[in-house]
Amino acid sequence: MAQHTMRKFDQELGKVREYVLLMGGMVEKAIRNAMQAMLEHDEDLAESVIQDDAVINALEVRCDELIRDILVRRQPVIRDFRAIMGASKVVTDLERMGDLTKGIAEQVLQNIHIFPRHYSNLEVMHERVLQQVGNALDAFSRNDVDLAMDVIKNDRRVDDLYKALYREALTYMMEDPRDISNSIMISATAKNLERIADHATNVAEMVIYIIRAHDIRHVNHDAVARMLADDEP
Repeated sequence: MAQHTMRKFDQELGKVREYVLLMGGMVEKAIRNAMQAMLEHDEDLAESVIQDDAVINALEVRCDELIRDILVRRQPVIRDFRAIMGASKVVTDLERMGDLTKGIAEQVLQNIHIFPRHYSNLEVMHERVLQQVGNALDAFSRNDVDLAMDVIKNDRRVDDLYKALYREALTYMMEDPRDISNSIMISATAKNLERIADHATNVAEMVIYIIRAHDIRHVNHDAVARMLADDEP
């Protein structure tokens, strides 16, 4: 590949990464706003989250167009091919995070008559999920395998938070039937957050695929750590 062509390819790949990170920033903002809308009973903010999801979807389409164009015109070598296909997978996960966040906002509008109670653990879970998403995006931006592995390992903590919160919601419903609607809303929101964290883990797995060429999507995490350690010079 001629030097000029390689420079053009690098620019095009850089544009894809730029769009991915822009999309990721919008998803992070949407998660914050959706939770704020629920906890503060803010109907207008919930509406804005739903409207912004269209922008996230538009960015997904633009990324897909750029990726298809690169694959058709550049026919990249294997390492560059991994970077492009990994970015494509990340875009898909970000779009699904946006959909799940939109679902939280829709819950707010559907239950606008309910003022949330017993949500302290949900706030803790929300912060942990935001951290997971942010770290996954940072790992992608910096090609940071160690940070990607941290995201993968910490997903278990989010799962544990969700299970504890779900049990707590059931307890409140059994103790007081008047709390059923509130508990259902809280547990549904927690489920969406748990699934967002799963997609953040997927992003981290793609970082490892891009950098180390290992597809670890269905591999035990301890085995992954050993695999990566064996790769180190």
